[in-house]
Amino acid sequence: MSQTQTVREDGTIASVSGPVVTARDLDARMNDVVYVGKNGLMGEVIEIEEDITTLQVYEETSGVSPGGPVENTGEPLSVDLGPGLLDTIYDGVQRPLDVLEDKMESPYLRRGVDAPGIELDKTWGFEPEVEAGDEVGRGDVVGIVEETVTIDHKVMVPPNALGEGETAEVVSVDSGEFTVEETVAELDNGVEIQMRQEWPVREPRPTVEKKTPTTPLVSGQRILDGLFPIAKGGTAAIPGPFGSGKTVTQHQLAKYADADIIIYVGCGERGNEMTEVIDDFPELEDPSTGNPLMARTSLIANTSNMPVAARESCVYTGITIAEFYRDMGYDVALMADSTSRWAEAMREISSRLEEMPGEEGYPAYLAARLAQFYERAGYFENVNGTEGSVSAIGAVSPPGGDFSEPVTQNTLRIVKTFWALDADLAERRHFPSINWNESYSLYKDQLDPWFQDAVADDWPDRRQWAVDVLDEEAELQEIVQLVGKDALPEDQQLTLEVARYLREAYLQQNAFHPVDTYCPPEKTYLMLTTIQTFNDEAFDALEAGVPVDEIIDTEALPRINRIGVQDDYEAYVDELQSDIESQIRSLY
Repeated sequence: MSQTQTVREDGTIASVSGPVVTARDLDARMNDVVYVGKNGLMGEVIEIEEDITTLQVYEETSGVSPGGPVENTGEPLSVDLGPGLLDTIYDGVQRPLDVLEDKMESPYLRRGVDAPGIELDKTWGFEPEVEAGDEVGRGDVVGIVEETVTIDHKVMVPPNALGEGETAEVVSVDSGEFTVEETVAELDNGVEIQMRQEWPVREPRPTVEKKTPTTPLVSGQRILDGLFPIAKGGTAAIPGPFGSGKTVTQHQLAKYADADIIIYVGCGERGNEMTEVIDDFPELEDPSTGNPLMARTSLIANTSNMPVAARESCVYTGITIAEFYRDMGYDVALMADSTSRWAEAMREISSRLEEMPGEEGYPAYLAARLAQFYERAGYFENVNGTEGSVSAIGAVSPPGGDFSEPVTQNTLRIVKTFWALDADLAERRHFPSINWNESYSLYKDQLDPWFQDAVADDWPDRRQWAVDVLDEEAELQEIVQLVGKDALPEDQQLTLEVARYLREAYLQQNAFHPVDTYCPPEKTYLMLTTIQTFNDEAFDALEAGVPVDEIIDTEALPRINRIGVQDDYEAYVDELQSDIESQIRSLY
C-alpha cells in the first residue's frame, strides 16, 4: 500500500494510545489485519468488545486521529512463502527492506508503504518432480526451483489444499520459467498449485509427529558442543546482561551451526548490532559450501527504534518461515535476539489495553506466549513423509543480569538447554562468557550415541571428567579466597592447575581467529583428551613423590593453550601428549 491509496471505511477510529487504536462499528474477527487512518497504517485486531474493536498498529501512529477510516482485510496476519525468502532482509511484518528502500529512494521509510514478501514478477526455473497421472497428498513435492546456489526450493502441495490422508491426481504439470503466482501444476479436484503460499503466522504448520531429536546441532563452539550441546530440533536460551556476548554467540551459531537454513530475527535489539549483521552476513563465506552465507539465510530486522507492535509479531514471522523450510525436509536454526524485547512489547501493549498485570508488569499470559513460540520448534515427521527440524535459540536480556526476573524464569521452564552468560567472565575477557557452573543441557543423554559413533566411544566420560574438575575447582576457590592457594594440599593445588587449563585452553575460544573460531567435534575431543592426559600423568607423578611445583613447571604444558589455533591439530596433539608424558615421567 502506498501513501496515496484510499483506505476503505469499514469502521472509524475512536481513540489512539500509542500503537493501540480503538475503532467503532468495525465488523472484524480476532487477529484480522486492518489498515488504519488516511495513510493506511497496517495493524491487527487484538480485542473485541461489543462495537469497540481494539487494534495494535505496526507503525508509528503520530498524526492518526479519531474519526479516521479503518479498513478490514478479513484475513489474519500472514506471510508470503515461496522462492525468494532467502538472501532477503525483512522487517517484523515481512516487508522486504531493500525493496522498500528502492521504492522510497531513501533508507528512511515513510509510513504506510508496503510491498509483497516475495517478488511477484520475478520468474523462476521450475523442474517438475511429478508427472500427469501421479497421486499426490498435502505437502508432497511437485517440483524443484533453484532458489540460491546453496538451496533447492521444493514447491509443495499446500497443506490446506487437501484433507488429512486425502490424495488427488495430477492433471497437468509444466516445466519452464514461471512467476510465483502462475500455475505450475493442476490437480483433478480443481486445485491449482503455484510456487507462492500464504500462511497465518500464529498458526503452526501441520505435521504428523514430533519426534525425540538424536542428532546434535554442531556449532563449532567447544563449550557448547563439548559440555552443553543442543539437538537439531531443540530449544536453547542465552540469558545475559548487557555486553556479555549474547549477540556474538548467536552470530557464531548462525555462521557455523550445521543447519541447512538460518533464520535470524533481530527483535528489538540495538540498531548498530543489526547493522553489523546486515553488513557482515552478505560478506561471509559459508564454511560448509564456500558460497555466500546469505544464500541460506533470511534476516528479519526489527530494531529497538522501530514500532513496538511489529516487534511482537516478528518472532511469529520468523518461526513460520522456518516451518516452511522444515516442511521441505531441511534442518532450520532460528535465532531470536532477544525475546526480552518481545516480552517488553507485549507488556507495553498489555498495559495500554489495561489488562491485569502479572509479575513486574508483564501480562499474565507471558509464559503461555513464550511456550507457544518455543513449542513450534522440534524434530518432526512432516505431512509429506520427510523429516525436518526447527531449532529455536532465544537470547534473553534480563535487566541487570538478574536471572530471577520473569522472562528468564519462564523461558527456563520451557527450553532444555541453558547457556548462562556471565558479566564477570566478559570483564575478564573470557569468551564465550558462558558460565559452566550455571549452564546445563538436558539433551546430553540422547545425543551421546551420536558423539560416540561420530567421534569417540568415551566422549561422555571425557565430558563428565571435565565437569567434575570444574565443579571441584568452584568449591576450592571458596577456600582459596579465605586461606590462599598455598594452604591447600598438593593434590588440590594440582586440581586447580588442571582446571586452569580447562578454562583457558578449552573453554575459551577466539571468535575472531581464523582457525580457533570454529572447532570441529574431533578437535574438541582431542583438546580435552590432552588436558586429561596431563591430569593423569601429573597425579601419577604426585603419588610418586614429585613436588607439585616441578610438575606444573613442565616445559611442554604451556603448549596446551596453543592447540586451538593449530590447523594440523592431530599431529600437534600426538606430539604434545608424548612430550607431556615423557617430561613428567622424567621427574620420577
